[in-house]
Amino acid sequence: MNGFRDGGTPGRRARGELESNVLAALWSADGPLTARQVLAGLPDDLAYTTVLTILSRLYDKGMLVRHRAGRSYAYEPARDEASHTAHRMKSLLEGGSDREAVLTRFVSELSARDERLLQYLLSGPEDHPGRDGAGH
Repeated sequence: MNGFRDGGTPGRRARGELESNVLAALWSADGPLTARQVLAGLPDDLAYTTVLTILSRLYDKGMLVRHRAGRSYAYEPARDEASHTAHRMKSLLEGGSDREAVLTRFVSELSARDERLLQYLLSGPEDHPGRDGAGH
């Protein structure tokens, strides 16, 4: 690595890093946040206009919903973090040319604990008395 955040430009963040940080701030919140509230929860020294741009882009992508909050908007994720991650994983899998190879590689790189959890989930609720499907 050359010491640059995105592999080429000093001080620039990797593609998607800001969006991920904004989403993380929103997922950790107890409810919708305004751009100022999001900005206050981010670790980097960002401009308010940068946060507004990121929120607008995420909203345009359907990743956020927004509600009027006075003269501005308050934003919240359209999906919870687990649903968002699962959707991204599914999209990546569907975009590959060899599903079997991708799934094989994915499973081979799981920790023993995650592999056991995946086996448990794949075995179905009928094999687990008392499981109501509400989570693990």
